[in-house]
Amino acid sequence: MSDVRVTIQRDSEREERVVTTGTTAAALFEGERSVVAARVAGELKDLTHPLADGDEVEPVEITSDDGLNILRHSTAHVLAQAVQELFPEAKLGIGPPIKDGFYYDFDVAEPFTPDDLKRIEKKMQQIQKQGQRFSRRVTTDEAAREELADEPYKLELIGLKGSAADAAEGASAEVGSGELTIYDNLDAKSGELCWKDLCRGPHLPTTRLIPAFKLMRSAAAYWRGSEKNPQLQRIYGTAWPTKDELKQYLEFLAEAEKRDHRKLGTELDLFSIPEELGSGLAVFHPKGGVVRKVMEDYSRRRHEESGYDFVNTPHITKERLFEISGHLPHYAEGMFPPLEFDEQNYRLKAMNCPMHNLIFRARGRSYRELPLRLFEFGTVYRYEKSGVVHGLTRARGFTQDDSHIYCTKEQMPDELDNLLTFVLNLLRDYGLSDFYLELSTRDPESDKFMGTDEEWEEATEALRQAAGKQGLELVMDPGGAAFYGPKISVQARDAIGRTWQMSTIQVDFQQPARFGLEYTAADGSRQQPVMIHRALFGSIERFFAVLLEHYAGAFPAWLAPVQAVGIPIGDDHVPYLTEFAAAAKAKGLRMEVDSSSDRMQKKIRNAQKAKTPFMVIAGDEDIANGAVSFRYRDGSQKNGIPRDEAIAEILDAVERRIQV
Repeated sequence: MSDVRVTIQRDSEREERVVTTGTTAAALFEGERSVVAARVAGELKDLTHPLADGDEVEPVEITSDDGLNILRHSTAHVLAQAVQELFPEAKLGIGPPIKDGFYYDFDVAEPFTPDDLKRIEKKMQQIQKQGQRFSRRVTTDEAAREELADEPYKLELIGLKGSAADAAEGASAEVGSGELTIYDNLDAKSGELCWKDLCRGPHLPTTRLIPAFKLMRSAAAYWRGSEKNPQLQRIYGTAWPTKDELKQYLEFLAEAEKRDHRKLGTELDLFSIPEELGSGLAVFHPKGGVVRKVMEDYSRRRHEESGYDFVNTPHITKERLFEISGHLPHYAEGMFPPLEFDEQNYRLKAMNCPMHNLIFRARGRSYRELPLRLFEFGTVYRYEKSGVVHGLTRARGFTQDDSHIYCTKEQMPDELDNLLTFVLNLLRDYGLSDFYLELSTRDPESDKFMGTDEEWEEATEALRQAAGKQGLELVMDPGGAAFYGPKISVQARDAIGRTWQMSTIQVDFQQPARFGLEYTAADGSRQQPVMIHRALFGSIERFFAVLLEHYAGAFPAWLAPVQAVGIPIGDDHVPYLTEFAAAAKAKGLRMEVDSSSDRMQKKIRNAQKAKTPFMVIAGDEDIANGAVSFRYRDGSQKNGIPRDEAIAEILDAVERRIQV
């Protein structure tokens, strides 16, 4: 047998090795149980892949991003096998890995029940213990069609070969633009076929290497994400390299469920999404309205201090406006259908920037006016598909705190630096402090992006330099830019470590040109301004939801709908607390007195459930001394506080925006 020379690449270390022809990647990493696949010449391969002379081979560990995806995709195959063994008539859809887990879609006669999921999970455990081998097999389109004749959705993917990834989310795990492959699950001892699936791979060597998994839930999902297609049943699951990591993840989910803004919104009487209005359209109740008003008022004040001009624009416009801006060709699917009257089409506003351009263009502008910073709480409407609408975080009607800044190219670097500092400091005021930045750039291979290479390079570099001044981690997002320009996104981690995209800042050379925006420069020439798009919260509804989950409903006193509640020990003490509450309200505090017929302990429990920051208790001794007692949210208590000092303590917590 001839020799084959390969290079093993581990981080920055390289090792040359000579092996015999036919040696597989597995042989290079024998005994390394954490290695589940290999990257050969830059492509992910199964460990059974035979090596060629000159190959550069990198081990893929199960804990890496690629390794986790391989683990989860392999587990999705085990799920599909278990479903078809228990439900032989089930037809297979798509089963890709996703963040923290996987799913698989099935066409079945009836939706899966919780008992079905238990049976399926038990069957998966049996398959896992059998140690079935994942075996890759190359096939032709014709042979695959014959072999998978009873799987209509797989046949459709074969027909979409090369464009399947664009036609269906997750389809890239099944079909690429090159050769077709099928993965067979083979009996560990006899080698007999147990099950098979159309798949690109790679996979774990055997099912026994799936350390820990759990099925989570089932839901309806349209084939290829379109409501025009059949509705399938999707089963979600999760898989992890160790049982401890699975346990930690399930504990994290339990904590996240407690913080779910939809659940807290109901419990705390903050907002609702009535069926009569429709999915993704929320109404804020009085208490939620207070929180929202406080958020908006503080933001308005900070914007006024920073030189912004407030504007207002309508909710509907002629369709032509979005043709001029370039949005209609790119975002038509995300907009509500046109309304026809006066013999022309109108659209619900999906973004504010085109209307702000009209404000800039309404009269002549001088360089002396720049930078011009326009700001609006502008309500917009977007047709989100029913499968992605999620409470307040993915809505169909929402209010953006939208700013558009018009400046000269010379002003742009300082403006971007000041903008990023402004948004980060304001987010910190609301209690978020753990950030990193993401820079979204153009995909040079895509034709969706407007403008010249030089314009994109200039805009991207300006954003990069502004980001560098913040001293935060900068993560690249290639191809993630808007069609008109690159953007920086502020990514914020909440109290339990989840990441939320918050503020975005985008540099735009295209819309000023499309709208013919100009200003008179110092030399009398007509120049085109740079346009900077900036959303601080993204949307008020979404930011409300993020804060609600971040604080688990226990808002700091300055944001709390009720900052203090008076709890009398007996009915005789109600007038005293009512007088105290009046004095607190005169100082601008939001205070109520619980004068219900409930016993004192029930009133305390009610205030705790409402997550009220301060419980102000009064009895005979307090009244005699002109004082009150405080009970805090953590159950601690402070007695005999003079009335003026008590009000001052609440005011201090509000003014300093601290948590209590």
